[in-house]
Amino acid sequence: MYKKILAHLNEAILLFNQKLILTYINSAGEILLADSAKHLLGLSAETLFRSSDSLLLDLQQCLKNNEPLVDRELSFSYLKQSMTVNFSATPLLEEGALSEILVELQQIDRHLRISKEEQLLAQQNISRMLVKGLAHEIKNPLGGIRGAAQLLELELHEPELKEYTQIIIQESDRLKSLMDRMLGPNKPSNKEPLNIHRVLERVRQLVIAEGGNNISIATDYDPSIPDLTADKNQLIQAVLNIVQNAVQAMPQGGNIILRTRIQRHMTIGRKRYRLAAKIDIIDNGPGINDKLMNQIFYPLITSRAEGTGLGLSIAQSLINQHNGLIECESEPGNTIFSIYLPLENAHAES
Repeated sequence: MYKKILAHLNEAILLFNQKLILTYINSAGEILLADSAKHLLGLSAETLFRSSDSLLLDLQQCLKNNEPLVDRELSFSYLKQSMTVNFSATPLLEEGALSEILVELQQIDRHLRISKEEQLLAQQNISRMLVKGLAHEIKNPLGGIRGAAQLLELELHEPELKEYTQIIIQESDRLKSLMDRMLGPNKPSNKEPLNIHRVLERVRQLVIAEGGNNISIATDYDPSIPDLTADKNQLIQAVLNIVQNAVQAMPQGGNIILRTRIQRHMTIGRKRYRLAAKIDIIDNGPGINDKLMNQIFYPLITSRAEGTGLGLSIAQSLINQHNGLIECESEPGNTIFSIYLPLENAHAES
């Protein structure tokens, strides 16, 4: 009788006998493991959970102690499908003796990703507000300094003295330019239907035109991606900032891959979209220092002495304006910046 109830639950339910052999799995369990009950029934827990010592040990402990057990955020994979789950095991008794163990697996990858995204976006918004406030405060006296230097230059007659005022003017202009970049784009977006591959090809041409560094740029495009509504110049700037960072990280040369794919049922900032475009910028450079990984999208964060630390911050801001998000994974020899862009608001799910 209880199996009829379990069959209609949304969470994955598995029943194991005293030998930890799978005797029952509901439909949600089949979906989670991407396999049919016909193939799964009769498998041992050791076979199912071979990729996760924690899951197997929890199940064995439940069997040994005859007590319920709960564990959270466990990673395991089955049939090349990796996932993160919350795990609970409950011993089922008949006449005081254990007959079966009921296991519930709740996949939480999506919830963890949403939480991580929300934290990332919140931190970036706070950081952006602070930086913009600082930039405004710096720009005001800069104008006065530059004006005073110009007036002083008119009173000076010796060329060597005018060189000093020119330094003041030039450095004031440089700082003003930096402040303008920190404040971000001040023009409204000009969004229109756009093929994302036109953007990537434009970036590829710009980087190749700059030459040097022995950089090879390969492409791996999915031609089935439909047009998205976006500002072409803003997307070019966002992607270009990321690619230029990759180029600068490989002064001796290296390889960059521009790859596009369709993502289905994608959640970005708690909003779920039926379709999204995923643009990967992959390089085989030295990777990003672990200490910087959680800060790379903050303004003024850079590992290069000559860098401003604004490129990735501006790129994230531009993509955010398109309801998208940039994520990064990095290890030596393989750094991937992934841009997620919803494919038209019409595809948004309620």
